[in-house]
Amino acid sequence: MEYSKLVAVTGLPGLFELINSKTDGAIVRSLDDKSTRFVSSRIHNFSHLESIEVYTVRDNVNLVDVLNAMDAAGTTLPDEKDAAAIKKYFEKVYPDMDFERVYASDMKKMVKWFDILKKNNVEIKLSEVPEEEEEAIAEEIKPEPIAEAKPAKKAAAKKKEVVPEEEATEAPKKTTRKKKAE
Repeated sequence: MEYSKLVAVTGLPGLFELINSKTDGAIVRSLDDKSTRFVSSRIHNFSHLESIEVYTVRDNVNLVDVLNAMDAAGTTLPDEKDAAAIKKYFEKVYPDMDFERVYASDMKKMVKWFDILKKNNVEIKLSEVPEEEEEAIAEEIKPEPIAEAKPAKKAAAKKKEVVPEEEATEAPKKTTRKKKAE
């Protein structure tokens, strides 16, 4: 299981592996009970774990950095119901975290998610883009010179009527107007 395929779903506890995405939602597999289900995007939002960032006193860091610090600490995880113990844990494990902007509920989620990832033996690392793809992406992103904008024309006024070829060869029909009686 790859870290890059994991998502958090609003309104649903735990983490999920993204199996397949559809226009109106996604098929996900729970990491807790291994059940597979369809989750509608009309009701729920999906957050890839790779895209989640955590506030710090300096620049924001990716969730991977915090989870790796938790792994490197090697201490036992605090009880997820004790907010004070969780805050003390993160003060020890990741002291650069901005504790004014990172809520206790967010820290609880990080503890729960770390526990789930460890139980499922998921390697916590960002997916790497090969250098060839990075260069191709950089080529696509290069800005092109912008041409001067032309004033917009009314499409309805300039709309031409399509005439079949058979009728195009015929002479246009004359119409007569009736004169108004004075």
